Amino acid sequence: MRDEPGVQPLTERGARTRERLLAAAREVFEERGFLETRVAHITRHARVAYGSFYTYFPSKEAVFLEVADRLFADMTDHDLVPSAGPEPAARVRRANRAYYEAYRRNAKMMAIIEQVATFNAEFQELRRKHRAASAERSAKAIARWQREGLVPSDIDAEMAARVLASMVDRSLYLWLVQGNDPPGTERLLETLDTLTVRALGLPS
Repeated sequence: MRDEPGVQPLTERGARTRERLLAAAREVFEERGFLETRVAHITRHARVAYGSFYTYFPSKEAVFLEVADRLFADMTDHDLVPSAGPEPAARVRRANRAYYEAYRRNAKMMAIIEQVATFNAEFQELRRKHRAASAERSAKAIARWQREGLVPSDIDAEMAARVLASMVDRSLYLWLVQGNDPPGTERLLETLDTLTVRALGLPS
């Protein structure tokens, strides 16, 4: 929970209730979708009194934003190009697999997120900030590789990070959300690895 001016810290019991509401909200959103979910559905699932919901969240939109904020944090903890570990190509491979696992954990919510992103401006901004922060970290790693002579200097590090992240993200969305995780996952990941390494001109 973000600290807000004038908001009193929650008691231990209050914190537990809030977490129950967040967990219930995610499950209900995944089952019903955003538009069909009502606050009553969330409180019933959490076994919390209807009125208690508004002690912790001002609206359904607010609880959705926090659920999404946590999801994005989980997803973007795994950068396209992690800053530590073995040689660059192996780092890319490890990062793609970590992102795949995070995406698979969150696939149901990612489907709902695509829905909400079409009409909720506050949510669009939240998603933009998380993606920008992740791309910035990856761009710094690419720039470092350029200084080390591993990536050609004529590549725009920031744009490359954004484009490659979009390729991976969209591929996993189509694979895990639209395609129900069909056979051939390793083939997909190997292809993403190869395209990323070759696009950056890294030694394989």
